[in-house]
Amino acid sequence: MSGGARLENANPLIFQRTGERLQTANDEDEDVADPIDDREIFDLIRSINDPEHPLSLEELNVVEQVRVRVDDQENAVGVEFTPAIPHCSMATLIGLSIKVKLLRSLPERFKIDVHITPGTHASEDAVNKQLADKERVAAALENSQLLEVVNQCLISNARTG
Repeated sequence: MSGGARLENANPLIFQRTGERLQTANDEDEDVADPIDDREIFDLIRSINDPEHPLSLEELNVVEQVRVRVDDQENAVGVEFTPAIPHCSMATLIGLSIKVKLLRSLPERFKIDVHITPGTHASEDAVNKQLADKERVAAALENSQLLEVVNQCLISNARTG
């Protein structure tokens, strides 16, 4: 968050983090086919930093595993996210951060759909339209200042589950 700007949600409700996923021998065996599932996607996005608070999207309940869907055979990943407040001005930036994290982490074969949970944001349609538009997303990522903000959201921090 930039210095001097007023927080929209000065006292956010903080949620318990989900425990870490237990690794099995098959998870670590490179010879075993391991389809991507909803927990794997959730693990990729749960620690994304909120642009306004020193908290993760999981801690603010912006992302939840139940709002992630994966169809590995159809090469499709969908994520619904819920902004902490209905008029959150950071909703597009949060959605863009989620989309960038998945674009950088998943094989290119996946079609990634990131959108706001229906009925949870005042500008839901406009934000969803921006996030679904490949050209707008690409143009946003060519903006060095915006890309720097997205990268700050994606920096891993030391918090653990």
